Amino acid sequence: MMREEKGQALVEMSLVIPMLLIILVGVFDIGRMIYTYSTLHFTAQETVRLGSFSKGDPEMEQFARNNFSAGDRSELEVAISPSEEMRKPGEYVTVSLTYPVDPFIPVVSTFLPDEILLQVDSTIRIE
Repeated sequence: MMREEKGQALVEMSLVIPMLLIILVGVFDIGRMIYTYSTLHFTAQETVRLGSFSKGDPEMEQFARNNFSAGDRSELEVAISPSEEMRKPGEYVTVSLTYPVDPFIPVVSTFLPDEILLQVDSTIRIE
């Protein structure tokens, strides 16, 4: 007995396509987060380098915002410690950058918070 199997490939494809699209968007999302993290890390290193030359907090924060290129600069949080008044040559200064990333995959929001916070720190000795 032979059955008609004309619609079998269409049904199988309709079941597989959503899974492939979710995987594809997931790979894109992870790549975007890795790129953002890498950009944050580079920006933190260059910003803390200014601190080693005894630059002020406003200058360092403005530099970080101007050189961050992976998203909305207004959402970038910059924390510098110790404060400008407490820094002395020979001690260390630390710059922490935090940036929120919203995932594209709607399924992820059920398991994770609405936004994922990426944070990097960089420390250098003051000259």
